[in-house]
Amino acid sequence: MLSDDLSRCVVLNIVVAARTLLRRYDARLKPYGVTVQQFALLGALRAYPCAPVAVLAERIVLDRTSLTRNLDLMERKGLVRRVAAAGNLRLCELTGKGEALLEELIPQWQASKADLLHGISDEDADTFFKVVRHIARD
Repeated sequence: MLSDDLSRCVVLNIVVAARTLLRRYDARLKPYGVTVQQFALLGALRAYPCAPVAVLAERIVLDRTSLTRNLDLMERKGLVRRVAAAGNLRLCELTGKGEALLEELIPQWQASKADLLHGISDEDADTFFKVVRHIARD
């Protein structure tokens, strides 16, 4: 009885799926020297240029500690820079190198997405996204 309950546990199934997807996407991005979180951060920096760290953390749903750690790593690689603003506010932006890497990564991300969704109907994919968004809402 318990094993049936566990096999239908939403949280456990999502955790397993998330770990599997992160490993798969991280492996695809490894040759480029970035992780999935860093790819998401590059994309967020493009979408929200000169955004404060707190705004970026909210946009990509990442705690500030993890975000700061990733920004530190990416800044050392020359992909992003933080610039001082009013008070102690720090704004983040892509460097030319970060912008070029993001352009190179987008086709890899699109290919990974296509591989993942191969064999899944558009209707099933739409249902999946609706369910995941429903579960993830606050």
